[in-house]
Amino acid sequence: MIYDAECWPAKRKHTNKINIAEMRMLRWMCGYTRKDRMKNEYIRKKVGVASFEDKLRESRLRWFGHLNRRPIEAPVRKIELLSFAHIQRGRGRPKKTWQETIRSDLSYLDLDKNLVTDRAQ
Repeated sequence: MIYDAECWPAKRKHTNKINIAEMRMLRWMCGYTRKDRMKNEYIRKKVGVASFEDKLRESRLRWFGHLNRRPIEAPVRKIELLSFAHIQRGRGRPKKTWQETIRSDLSYLDLDKNLVTDRAQ
């Protein structure tokens, strides 16, 4: 369900839709329906599954740590340093970038950028 999710700068509406689909599957696994009015936290605890957003955040930060451990000469790191400032964007709010998503994940978990790259922790 979250294959290749480390590259998604997911919007709130996308994560909500996936979260709804996931909870529908978990309820089906447990034999509950929405009419049973069981809390999502109870169902997650019973099945032993973390929330979709937590798994998505974990996946992104794992990939971020992997990228930062690569040498600067690696093609992946060169692409990260590319700048597209000269490209003119359309009207409206700018799209959320992957770097902004990582920054928000780090601040949400109150982590430092250097801590994520350290595998010993």
